[in-house]
Amino acid sequence: MRHIVIVGAGECGARAAFALREKGFDGEITLIGAEPHLPYERPPLSKEGLAAAEQPKYVAGAERYQAARITVLTDAPVARIDRSGKAVKLADGRSVTYHRLLLATGARPRTFPGAPENSERIRMLRTHADALAIRAALAPGRKLAVIGGGFIGLELAATARKLDAEVVLIEGLPRVLSRGVPEEIAAVVAEQHRREGVEIVCGARITAIEDNGASACVVLADGRCIAADLVVVGIGAVPNTELAEAAGIAVENGIAVDRTLRTSDPDIFAAGDCCSFPLQQRGGRRVRLEAWRNAQDQGTLAAANLIGGAEHIASVPWFWSDQYELTLQIAGLADGAALTVRRDMEEGAFILFHLDGGGRLIAASGIGPGNAVARDIRLAEMLIAAGARPDPEALASPETKLKKLLAA
Repeated sequence: MRHIVIVGAGECGARAAFALREKGFDGEITLIGAEPHLPYERPPLSKEGLAAAEQPKYVAGAERYQAARITVLTDAPVARIDRSGKAVKLADGRSVTYHRLLLATGARPRTFPGAPENSERIRMLRTHADALAIRAALAPGRKLAVIGGGFIGLELAATARKLDAEVVLIEGLPRVLSRGVPEEIAAVVAEQHRREGVEIVCGARITAIEDNGASACVVLADGRCIAADLVVVGIGAVPNTELAEAAGIAVENGIAVDRTLRTSDPDIFAAGDCCSFPLQQRGGRRVRLEAWRNAQDQGTLAAANLIGGAEHIASVPWFWSDQYELTLQIAGLADGAALTVRRDMEEGAFILFHLDGGGRLIAASGIGPGNAVARDIRLAEMLIAAGARPDPEALASPETKLKKLLAA
């Protein structure tokens, strides 16, 4: 009987498992995860999941996996992949054979060199257990130091302020959100954080992070010590490629896959944060995306191709983040843009449209309260997917409906 094994019980792996059934696969499905929980969503960990929930936000309950005849192995780290024997070897000695294998191993937080290990005052945020530990350390009057001004660091800072903790955010680059977010939008986010009481220190070179027993200290190159009750390191993520590398599968800034998500082994696929793939909208340039939407889309695509399909990755990269009452959304990748035009909207919201040298729309970045930019970012996403070359003046004018440009 055909058996598809999925290593990695996160959003991507769970989505793939259910999609296999939705697409008619009737063989065995085994979903293997290293954590003790059923698959859960990670975006809430830095938002409402940190602030309130004692339980993770599960992708589905146990009964749904049972109804779909999906075997879920929790608390089951994988030791290695035996490609010749087509088996996954678990750390506890068990062996699970497969006819097709999907690696959805995700990514892990990048560590700060030299930081103390296993410190209660110096942590990273990736798992539900991490979120619980951070939440327990936050209270009114407690001080949190966040290292890293990316999405995770800023979301964590916003949540901590809602819990009335003092927050200082430390970024080594000249501004926050340097990776993939235009400066105009990053400035709005930074200003909102400052209004909410977050101290932001940019251009800071950190020489050490110390646990002094009663508190922690972030030591800067100028000699300053930023003392805090808790330090959370959020300086990016590293793809979990070790299983693939040990098995001799090609790796290139992630597990290297083709446009169908197939690895260098024809019976092994990879999807989500752990893999790099050729992006159609950017001429086949290899990219790796750490995003909830990408995990969902690639999980569904992997399911189709694991059972014999040949569908290509075609979705446009899409990112979002909540910062207090503001929501930031980005469709596409703006790097390499030759022209950027701004469309101002109601309630202080605006969207930046990024075009390449040939006038093709390659990205759109928007920010505003609530869902102010959601509809137009969705339409921009469709324009990007269509390879549209809209008139820049039309993009800049709030009177021009994007839907009209899509139909042109």
